[in-house]
Amino acid sequence: MNTNLADKTVVVSGAAGGVGRSIVTKMLAEGAKVCATDISDNVAELEKQSGAVVAIVGDVTKSTDVEAIFAKAENAFGPVDVLVSNAGFIISKPAHETSEDEWDQVMNANAKSLFLMAKRALPAMMKRGGGAIVATGSISSVVGLPDQAAYCAAKGALLQLVRQMAVDYAAYNIRVNAVGAGSIDTPFLRRYLDALADPVAGEAAVKAAHPLGRWAQPDEIADAIVYLASSSASFVTGHILMADGGYSAR
Repeated sequence: MNTNLADKTVVVSGAAGGVGRSIVTKMLAEGAKVCATDISDNVAELEKQSGAVVAIVGDVTKSTDVEAIFAKAENAFGPVDVLVSNAGFIISKPAHETSEDEWDQVMNANAKSLFLMAKRALPAMMKRGGGAIVATGSISSVVGLPDQAAYCAAKGALLQLVRQMAVDYAAYNIRVNAVGAGSIDTPFLRRYLDALADPVAGEAAVKAAHPLGRWAQPDEIADAIVYLASSSASFVTGHILMADGGYSAR
């Protein structure tokens, strides 16, 4: 496969976390120039990896922050070729226990962020005649899971937006895809488990639910995202690549 992304300008949201950091590292290894953004100021540490990284603290659920992120990427490296919408947030509650504020927080972090970033990225990609958008989806995009009312709804909305944009922008040679991640060994998952009544039993159950008998490492999800962003996936659009250890095959 040719996953070379030499001289491509890539924006990665949710870059300070486990998968986000792996995405940045993998993109750099493929020759890309990366604007890494996150709501956490820890994202600044990524600039130590390479001169081909610029970091910006921002909230991708706010259009003003999204504008600042893209402006910094364009000023540093030129027009954006690839958008990786990796920001996300989960609350573990059934619908009747989920507050309106919690619902909005989860929907905004997972679905609205993709909308705002794509809205900013697309006009320039259309003008230049191509580009790639990859969103980090989830098994929660395609199946119902206990105590994930807002998260399943948000990741399902993300997937449908991916499919819809793939149709709208195919004529401009812009591909839009998602990775349907299973459980990943990240602080994001650890926080989810810690919120359970029995985290140890929860960890065992999560691993057992994946036919491969384990959860993913961040690099495994990042590899799938790099593939979809690259020319190796040149005829792939509107697709969710299930990197879920067989979870959704059951």
